[in-house]
Amino acid sequence: MQADRVQVLGGASPLAVMRDFLALTKPRITLVVLLTSAAGMAVAPRVAPGSVPSLRLWLSLAGTALIVSSANALNMWWERGLDARMTRTADRPLPAGRLQPSHALAFGVALAAVSLPMLLAVNLLTALLGVFALATYVLVYTPLKTRSWLALLVGAVPGALPPLMGWATVTGRADWGGLALFLVLFLWQVPHFGAISLFRASEYERAGMRVLAVEKGEKSAQRTMALFTVLLVSASVLVVPLGVARMAYLAVALVTGSVFIAMSVRGLLPNPGTRWAKQLFALSIVYLVVWMGALILDRVPAASVL
Repeated sequence: MQADRVQVLGGASPLAVMRDFLALTKPRITLVVLLTSAAGMAVAPRVAPGSVPSLRLWLSLAGTALIVSSANALNMWWERGLDARMTRTADRPLPAGRLQPSHALAFGVALAAVSLPMLLAVNLLTALLGVFALATYVLVYTPLKTRSWLALLVGAVPGALPPLMGWATVTGRADWGGLALFLVLFLWQVPHFGAISLFRASEYERAGMRVLAVEKGEKSAQRTMALFTVLLVSASVLVVPLGVARMAYLAVALVTGSVFIAMSVRGLLPNPGTRWAKQLFALSIVYLVVWMGALILDRVPAASVL
């Protein structure tokens, strides 16, 4: 037992080991995913106020957090060799040698095993969406990253499923409103991750990852990002005729979307540089936060705000 303990901790304190296991879950990404799932719950139609048990909502959020954490941990286990080649990721627990790969693998599998009963307790559709997201992210997206830039589109599918999972938690269905939220998140990921592929192109190329800017070139990446930004803003308007949001949301969506499009189109000018890509990346995060906030606040009755 003592020998096993030394192997697990590697001379580090238990707190440091806990931090490394937490790092495997990519906490910031998991938090963003939870926010999008909560947004799906907030805007999904209810039969009446309070008609959805709060326990179901909390179980869904907890199960979503665990299954996303599992996907992230298994992704980091799979890519530990690639991470070691990039400055940005070389200090992660596995390439840095602070955790054993077998422990990371067991941790990721355990998180998935714990999450599944939680999601099944919510409803079957939410559980199926969660399992599909996990399988697609780990078994399709992760190995495809070293083969084709199309991995970006494949990875955007599990990345866009959490708001649909939140919607399904409340309604038990995957109807047009929930699918519109999925579409917005799917399209958003192309300019967001495309921007990263531009200002980190040399690192990705050194690691052997066929990201958009590496495989298709800088100009092609910029055109693709501009196209998907236009499609994104167009999709964000769809939620209004579908009854998910109202006119106050529409005004915010059009203003923020116009800013996002203008910044994205700047990339089509000669030599926009990596500074533009970093600005677009930062703006994409602001856009997502504002979009979710407008979507949720638009559903709050005016009397409850005053």
